[in-house]
Amino acid sequence: MSTTVSGKSGTWRNWAGNITARPLREITPASVEELSDAVRRAAEDGLKVKAVGTGHSFTAAAATDGVLIRPQLLAGIRAIDRTAGTVTVEAGTPLKRLNAALAREGLSLTNMGDIMEQTVSGATSTGTHGTGRESGSIAAQIRGLELVTADGSVLTCSEKENPEVFAAARIGIGALGIITAITFAVEPVFLLTAREEPMPLERVLAEFDELWAENEHFEFYWFPHTGNTNTKRNNRSAGPEQPVGRLSGWFEDEFLSNGVFQAANWVGRAAPAAIPAIARISSRALSARTYTDLPYKVFTSPRRVRFVEMEYAVPRAALVDTLRELKAMVDRSNLRVSFPVEVRTAPADDITLSTASGRDSAYIAVHMFRGTPYQAYFTAAERIFTAHGGRPHWGKVHTRDAEYLAGVYPRFGEFTAVRDRLDPDRRFGNDYLRRVLGS
Repeated sequence: MSTTVSGKSGTWRNWAGNITARPLREITPASVEELSDAVRRAAEDGLKVKAVGTGHSFTAAAATDGVLIRPQLLAGIRAIDRTAGTVTVEAGTPLKRLNAALAREGLSLTNMGDIMEQTVSGATSTGTHGTGRESGSIAAQIRGLELVTADGSVLTCSEKENPEVFAAARIGIGALGIITAITFAVEPVFLLTAREEPMPLERVLAEFDELWAENEHFEFYWFPHTGNTNTKRNNRSAGPEQPVGRLSGWFEDEFLSNGVFQAANWVGRAAPAAIPAIARISSRALSARTYTDLPYKVFTSPRRVRFVEMEYAVPRAALVDTLRELKAMVDRSNLRVSFPVEVRTAPADDITLSTASGRDSAYIAVHMFRGTPYQAYFTAAERIFTAHGGRPHWGKVHTRDAEYLAGVYPRFGEFTAVRDRLDPDRRFGNDYLRRVLGS
């Protein structure tokens, strides 16, 4: 049986606490049939419908005052096809559950973002990505999709079946329907060796092209108010497994990266003048380390300090200039930024609204501790990102609208045409989608 909360409105909040919604109904369907029925009933009642994952988006992409679908009962692996190298998984499955299940089967995704709390459908719909020279976002690893469309029917798509829907729906921002299952490409499980080490920002920028070319997965964190970065290189390894030791892992990942970092941010929020000094200490707190483990344990790490985030994809060739401009802006401003700036890359892909659609991309993510004013910093950063033709992450804070986005996405019209066909009445619409896709 499904759990249906009818006529009773609770308040839904996202992880960061910056978005709230009061849906008229909340429904937790236990099957695709129940979900289809809920969509048809919403249409009869003239209500909008949105599915919500774990709320790790910073935008109102999933907010609704109509019917809120919680997909947590639509979870688990449906099928593994070892010959095809695919796994089909229900949409509400958290990435951490998928990763653990795949590892038990001796399988792995090729690439991952840096957290695994999200549902597979939420992560892919907003374009969640890690960093990779040849391997792209989680959505770029999709081989097939099943979704409930506005009339309650179930549509399947792949490169061969409904290919124009497939091109759009892999990163659909919830605008085309409610995803019920995803088929991912997987491969035999492998080991990654991570090498983390501090490096001066100037050296990283001077050698960025080589660091990118020499490593399968390269990323770095720059600490504003300093010239310091922490770099991370992940490459495939023949082994043996040498995971981070329990004590040193707790010290670096929990005590320093979460516990002490949380306390430092509390101090910074209370006394912003202390932030540059805190940043200098933070940027030197983590020492170099090397470890070898299963991919998902290397790609992801716990994120317990809550923040608000903006991230833009710029052409990879524009990264160094963009980051230099960002640093110059922070240096000459009165801003006090306690969170590092995260930089990652992705190869061009063929998904219509992917931030890497048709171009090799670099991602620059700026963060502010939850509860501190972020608008001045984000506005100044966004001005720099958009000057380089930046594309905002669909699940992170930004102020762009359909007119701007149509100019930076060559296939924008292709996406809106699929939307017009699948959801002409905007059953899956909300204020956010009206802004970014138009009415």
